[in-house]
Amino acid sequence: MVNRIIQLLKIYLFCNTHLMKTLLNTTKYLLILSLIGLMTSCKKEFSGDNYVAYFGGEVANPNNPYVLFCKNNIVIDTIPLKKDNTFFIKFDSLTPGLYSFKHEPEYQYVYFDKNDSLMVHVNSKDFDNSIVFCGRGDEKNNFLMEMYLRNEKDRDQMFDIFDYNFEKFNANIEKTNKSNLKFYKAKKQEIQWDEEFDVFAKAMVEFPYYTKKEVYPVIHKIRTGEDVASKMPKEYYDFRKQIDFSNEALTDFSPFAMYLNHMLNNVASLNTKKNLSEADMSLKTNINKLKVADTLIKNQKVKNIVLNNIAFQYLLEDQNMVNDKAFLETYRRYSTDKSKKNEILKIEKAIQLLTIGKPLPSVELVDVNGKKTTTNDLVTKNTVFFFWSEKLNSHLVAVHKKVMEFEKAFPNYNFIAINLDSNIDTWKETLSAYQFNPAKEFHCSNFEDIKDKWAITKVHRIIIVNADKSIKNGFANMFDVNFEDNLK
Repeated sequence: MVNRIIQLLKIYLFCNTHLMKTLLNTTKYLLILSLIGLMTSCKKEFSGDNYVAYFGGEVANPNNPYVLFCKNNIVIDTIPLKKDNTFFIKFDSLTPGLYSFKHEPEYQYVYFDKNDSLMVHVNSKDFDNSIVFCGRGDEKNNFLMEMYLRNEKDRDQMFDIFDYNFEKFNANIEKTNKSNLKFYKAKKQEIQWDEEFDVFAKAMVEFPYYTKKEVYPVIHKIRTGEDVASKMPKEYYDFRKQIDFSNEALTDFSPFAMYLNHMLNNVASLNTKKNLSEADMSLKTNINKLKVADTLIKNQKVKNIVLNNIAFQYLLEDQNMVNDKAFLETYRRYSTDKSKKNEILKIEKAIQLLTIGKPLPSVELVDVNGKKTTTNDLVTKNTVFFFWSEKLNSHLVAVHKKVMEFEKAFPNYNFIAINLDSNIDTWKETLSAYQFNPAKEFHCSNFEDIKDKWAITKVHRIIIVNADKSIKNGFANMFDVNFEDNLK
C-alpha cells in the first residue's frame, strides 16, 4: 500500500510537469484547452458531439522506442517515444470501449469513455505495479489496475490452497471473493460508472473467482492424488449458468478468456478415454473443446474467435502432422471464419505445403553481414533448420548444444540456425555474446512470411530437408528421444 501511495504521488507530479511542458511548447489554442481539461476537469462533461480523445504518458526504462495502441489484439496506432521517453496522441474519433497499450513484451488494458483524456506512467522494469492513470477517465482505469493487482497477489498465494480439502478451499476463496465484491461495489458507488464499463469491472471480480473453482478439482488431484469431485456439492458449477458466453465485449478480455479455457478443458476432458497416448489424449480433448464451444456459444462471431483460440493453442503445442489434419477437419466444420486474416487457415495451408516429399517453400533470410539469402540457396546437402529466440534463453543454449553433438555424429547434415526475434541488432549482440558459428546463423527478415510458409508457431520446431530440397520431416523436435532416427 505504501508503494502504491508513493507511485500515486509520482504520477501526480509527472502529469502536472508534462502538462506545463506541453503548454509552453504548443501554439495551438484548442489543444491547450483540451490539455487543461485533461488535468483539471476530470468530472466535467464535454458539450461537443465529437469523439475526440487523448492518450499519453511516460515510459521509464523503455525497452523500445514506441508504445502500441490496440483494439482486440489489432494495432491501431504506433506511438513513438520522444527523447524524454514521453508519448502523446490525439484521436479525432475514438469509439468508447476497452483498448490495450503495449510496450513490448508487456501490455495492459485501458478503457475510454467518450472524450476521455488519459495519461499513464509506466516503468518497464516493474510494468504492472508501476501503472497509474491520471486525467479524465482515470478513476475507472485505476480501478481496473487495482483489481488486476489484487488478483495477481491472490494468484501468487493460491498454489498451496489447492491442496486444501474442499471445505477449507471453498471457505478461502469465498472470503477473498467477498472482499473483492465489497471493493467493487464501493468503487462503483463512488465513481458511478455506466453499464458498458461495468461489464469489464464485474468481470475482473467474477472470472478469477470462477477460474479458481474450475481448476481446483483438477490441480487438487494432480497434487494430492485425491479425486475431490465426489465431495463437492451438486450445485458447485451452477455459476456457469449465469455466464453470457456470447458477450462480444468479453471475447478478448483476458480474465474471461482464461476462465473459458479452463472451463472448456474441464468439460472436454470428461469424455476422453484415459488409456490414450499423450498425443491422442490432447487431440481428443481439443476436438471435444471445439464441440463444446460450438454448442455453448450462440453468437457466431464470438464462436469463431473462441474456436480460433482453441485451434491456435493446440497447433502451438502439437506438431503431429496426422493429428493436426484430424483436428483441423473438425475445426472447419464449426468455424465460419473464412477471412484472409484467419491465422488458422494460414497454418493449415502451410501444414499442407510441408508434406513429406514436397519441395520446401523458400524463405528469405539475412546473414550477420546484412546480406540477404534464401533457404533454397542454403540447402546444398541434407539440412536441418532449427529456430531460436533471445527471449527464450534456456532453449537457445540447449538447442545449440544439441546441434554441436549432432554435427559430430552426422557430418552429412548441415545445421542452420534461424533467429525469430524482430530486432536484428539484438540478434547480432546475442551471437557475439555466445560466439555461435556465424556462418550457420541467420536472421528471419520477415516473420509473417516464415510463419505463413512454414507454419512456425513455436521455436521448438525442426525442419529436415533432403539434399534435393524436398521435405524429409517438417515437424520434428530435436529434444525428442527418437530424433536421431530422422537423420539416419
